[in-house]
Amino acid sequence: MITTTGLTKVYRSRGREVTALDGVDLHVREGEVFGVVGRSGAGKSSLIRCVNLLERPTSGSVVVDGRDLTALAGRGPRAGAELRRARSRIGMVFQHFNLLSSRTVQGNVELPLEILGVPGRERARKARELLGLVGLADHARSWPARLSGGQKQRVGIARALAGDPKVLLSDEATSALDPETTRSVLDLLRDLNRQLGLTVLLITHEMDVVKTVCDSAALMRDGKVVESGTVSDLLATPGSELARELFPLGGRSRDRGGADEERTVVDVTFHGESTTRPLISRLSRTYGVDVSILGAAMDTIGGRQVGRMRIELPGRFEDNAVPIGFLREHGLTVEAAETVAEATETVKDPR
Repeated sequence: MITTTGLTKVYRSRGREVTALDGVDLHVREGEVFGVVGRSGAGKSSLIRCVNLLERPTSGSVVVDGRDLTALAGRGPRAGAELRRARSRIGMVFQHFNLLSSRTVQGNVELPLEILGVPGRERARKARELLGLVGLADHARSWPARLSGGQKQRVGIARALAGDPKVLLSDEATSALDPETTRSVLDLLRDLNRQLGLTVLLITHEMDVVKTVCDSAALMRDGKVVESGTVSDLLATPGSELARELFPLGGRSRDRGGADEERTVVDVTFHGESTTRPLISRLSRTYGVDVSILGAAMDTIGGRQVGRMRIELPGRFEDNAVPIGFLREHGLTVEAAETVAEATETVKDPR
């Protein structure tokens, strides 16, 4: 549904060039919720603004629903009629709501329909329908100033749906909201994704957003996509940065003192049926291995439980081939976190 190929964006100011996007290749499948995560300055907002050509890419292409928007853009500073029509099928939800204080809630939702030339009676009917869809049917005549942050964002979502878009873009839509309101807005986006068959591309710096609502995700750094895929595949991929960010695990080998001892620390990811089985205790009983649990995290991703655990095994990594093989045979992903060699130091008498 959304494909960017070799997308670059270079900003020029006072003789300086800043590369915000550096050859971004991204593919968002029809009907999925796709999250783009990264730190501030990674290029996330530039990417989403280039997807609907609010920002003109310096090079590369953007294809949405089979139409090459970069080809429709032309060379002039203003969007042509074809690009405006294509954009009307792309909804946009902003971080700071961008509601007009001089218009009622219904008036804000009607605005894009007014721009499209839809007759007044049809505009009003459509706006009321959309407000009902986002749970604000009773607030049609309210003014934005009387709404909470979550309600304002719901108005913004209703407005973004006015043109019956196939694609909904969300630029940090929940970052200004408290956790409870964030969850309700994310639930709404997921419901709309399912009810309307919307493809949703959302920008966020919050990993909880990805865990709550996303089917797929991409990690951006310095204007590049460094990792992408379905969330379930990423969690099952050894060395995945996104998996580590989604389920951060603390815990390091503890100094036990005594004789020289080498120990191996591994990160284990549970998914599917393995989350309900006592595999760690079975490992310990079957092979007589002393297993120490250093950290663990469990959550629900896409309606399925997923967990990660950091455990410590005695001996070197290569000495633990059998217990690690046991875990992998039972569907767990296992990767080395660290190998720690400990030795007691003998302090010699300086005399």
